[in-house]
Amino acid sequence: MSDCIFCRIIRGEIPSKKIYEDEEIFAFHDINPIAPVHFMIVPKVHVASLMEVDASHQKILGHILLKANELARGQGLEEGFRTIINSGRIGHQEVYHLHVHILGGPEPLGSMLKRRAP
Repeated sequence: MSDCIFCRIIRGEIPSKKIYEDEEIFAFHDINPIAPVHFMIVPKVHVASLMEVDASHQKILGHILLKANELARGQGLEEGFRTIINSGRIGHQEVYHLHVHILGGPEPLGSMLKRRAP
């Protein structure tokens, strides 16, 4: 998808602070971080959302999750990190290219979402 911002980052048309790249995935720092460490891992193949994956994507999804641990530790996240995949409008996905956020830092991040009263 030529106009997708993440596809353009992967192709080098838009600069990024790259962390890692191989033939299947690309990892880079978020341009607007919400934690001391905040980067994303994206598949090089354009998949709009986790809502669109099927069995043919199993290998790349596994590769992303396995690489997340290695890359997080490489960014100093030795005591843990948060992994987020926003999917679709309700899931607050902003860029429609599947991406996994990795967040962390020296202090706990707090709760994921505020609980609603029953």
